[in-house]
Amino acid sequence: MRTFVKFCGLTEPASVAEVPAGGAAGFVIEVPASPRNVTVEAAASLLEHVPTEAEAWAVVVAPTAELVHRLFDEVGVDRIQVYGAIPPDLEFLEIHHLVPSVPVVPPGGSGDLPAIPPAEDYPRIHLDAAGQPLPGGSGTRPDWAICAQIVDRHPGRKFVLAGGLSAENVADALATVRPWGVDVSSGIESAPGTKDPARMRAFVAAVERFESGHA
Repeated sequence: MRTFVKFCGLTEPASVAEVPAGGAAGFVIEVPASPRNVTVEAAASLLEHVPTEAEAWAVVVAPTAELVHRLFDEVGVDRIQVYGAIPPDLEFLEIHHLVPSVPVVPPGGSGDLPAIPPAEDYPRIHLDAAGQPLPGGSGTRPDWAICAQIVDRHPGRKFVLAGGLSAENVADALATVRPWGVDVSSGIESAPGTKDPARMRAFVAAVERFESGHA
């Protein structure tokens, strides 16, 4: 696939194994209120099941610099997706592998376009719905029209679109926003925190069908 696909909120080895080549496995780490939360130690164990052609992402909220160091050095994640504040005193290589999550208003919302962090620091940017209490899996959709404006204003940037995606609407999202990648969590679940292999495969198939029609 040309589109980067991230499966987020993974908690079991069988779900990790479903991550497509060229995509990413996302682990919500040290966010106790999330039904998809795993500990640092559990994440390290799950990383052993990430397909060799996929990346491992930690998903965190306002992490400390110590947690960032641990996730890169001890757990061995490839990237860290950050909701909220990014801690000071990080090395450039660590900053370069962080993925800030930029909040976008839901459909019908108002306000200016959000500020996008500089490309020289952050090669990848995550776009998600504003106002959700927990990262990953809220099922709340950001305004795709605003997301499309952001993508248009920053040509060449690697934007990953999240929020309320599923096999049923991902083609519309790709056609409207034209992101570099997509991120799905609740849309591939049978219950909060429980991934459904059939829905995971259906999501990948929907992306592939969209791509085949836009070759």
